[in-house]
This record gives sequence, C-alpha cells and structure tokens, in this order.
Amino acid sequence: MKIIINKELEGKRIDSVISSYYTELSRSMVQKLIDENQITVNGKQTKPSYKTNLNDEIEIDIPKPKETDLKPQDIPLEIIYEDEDIIVVNKPKGMVVHPANGNLDGTLVNAIMAICKESLSGIGGEIRPGIVHRLDKDTSGAIIVAKNDKAHIQLSEDLKNHKIKKTYIALVRGIVKENEATINMPIARSKQDRKKMAVDKNGKEAITHFKVLNRYNEKYTLLEINIETGRTHQIRVHLSQIGYPIIGDTTYSNGKNEWGIVGQCLHAKELDFKHPITGKDIHIEARLPEYFSEIIKKLEGK
Repeated sequence: MKIIINKELEGKRIDSVISSYYTELSRSMVQKLIDENQITVNGKQTKPSYKTNLNDEIEIDIPKPKETDLKPQDIPLEIIYEDEDIIVVNKPKGMVVHPANGNLDGTLVNAIMAICKESLSGIGGEIRPGIVHRLDKDTSGAIIVAKNDKAHIQLSEDLKNHKIKKTYIALVRGIVKENEATINMPIARSKQDRKKMAVDKNGKEAITHFKVLNRYNEKYTLLEINIETGRTHQIRVHLSQIGYPIIGDTTYSNGKNEWGIVGQCLHAKELDFKHPITGKDIHIEARLPEYFSEIIKKLEGK
C-alpha cells in the first residue's frame, strides 16, 4: 500500500495519517509495523512521531497472517448473538478461552474456529478468532469474539476506553451490609503465590462497583457487579479482600466449598456495547448456568 502526502495530510504524525487512511489499522498496530520496519518514508526507516512533509511517499507492507497450529474442534456452544462481524457466546464454566500450556485443546478458540470456518480475525499476526476479552476458566457467561480485523480493532478500542459495559452476578459468603459500594484497590501478581493475584499498593488500578440483589439466611449475598478495569481475577480478589469470597472459588476463599461445586458462582450475565461496524446499540443477556440457578432456588426455598 502507498500514500502520497498532500497538503491536507502535511504536518501530521505518520501513525495518525495511516490509521485514519486505513481504518482497519489501529494506531497501535501502525506503531508496531513502524517498529518492525514494515512502513517506510521515501524508502527510509521512520518513527511513529514523524511529522509528514508534502509529497512524502509512504510505503506500507502488511505481512500476511501466519497459519496457526490451532485446530477447529466441534464443541457445542450456546450462541447468544451472531452476524457477519461478531459472535457472542455463553461460555460454560470449566472452559479455557485460549490454548496455553496444560490446555492445548478443548478451548473456546478451538470451538469458535469450527463455527467461524474461514471468517477469522488475523489480529496478532496469525489467523485466529478475535478474542477481545477473556473470562477465567471457571467463570461462565457472555463473551464477544470478532470475526474480522475491523471488528476486532474497534472492539479492542472500545474495551480500552471503557465503552463496553460488563455486568456480572456473584453469590458470596457473608452478608454484605452496604446496598451499593465501590472497591478501588490496586491489584498485582501475588508475591507469595505466582499463580494468584493480590491487592498490592504497587499494583495496577482496579475498580469494582457492586450492589446487593438479595441476602439469604444471614449467610449469603447475591451481588450485581460492574467493573471499570479488567485486571486478572479482579472481582474474585476484590470480594475476597473485603471479606466476601465467591461461593465455589477455592483459590480465594481458603479452600472452603460448602456447596461442593466445581467452579465459582460468578457469571458474566450482561454485555452492553455498540456494534463495531454498524454502531447499533447491542444488549446481551446470558442465562445463569444450572448449578448457579439451583443454589439460588435452594436459598430462596423453591
């Protein structure tokens, strides 16, 4: 691809010029291409901060996505919404989102690859489904996947700018006294156990809002939760830190599991966002998993 700088584009940063000219490329992607010398000005290396001059000739070479070693797998998924740009599924507890050591198959990505066939995002330099955000293995609920690069880029930008509202439902041990509250505690990797996260004054900002939906038997509280930030294990760490661990979360509740369930009672129930291509407002609701709804029924005496 080639751009010749005219008077309208003269004097602007090169990363801004390219990302506005080719909307499928975000500014961060342009900067990455510049760092990898895939973008040149008049045949020479450049920097993201370079200010363009009249008649500059910008050459852009976007490498083709590499084929991935990941294999499609025919795994049943509850699809809540789907069109040519995005797919939203109700991820079950126990399913890992992306393959990693110890979980090389049976993941959401493997399942999505079988559903999307050839329509996959190439963000990240390899052909794969566009995983925009994640849920912990044992957290269930709504998760958006982008089917193409343009949708992926826009959703990633919206996520970064807090334009995607995620609403969770959690059942915690203990009676939460406040009807509504905000937890603002920074989170970092635990110094005692590298597999866990912990509240740490030197960690990254983490903000969690909650309100009480119901209180049961002077023992449990059902909460609705919204998060401003998306730190690893954020909700689980915050609620445990203030003394209300999530039922079934053995990692952050001292191993207690009085209901004998595998996986925690934490569910991504709703998503509110603008469609990355059409701009249409979309509201998604994912039904509670059976084990979670059965516990609530028992607590309500049904």
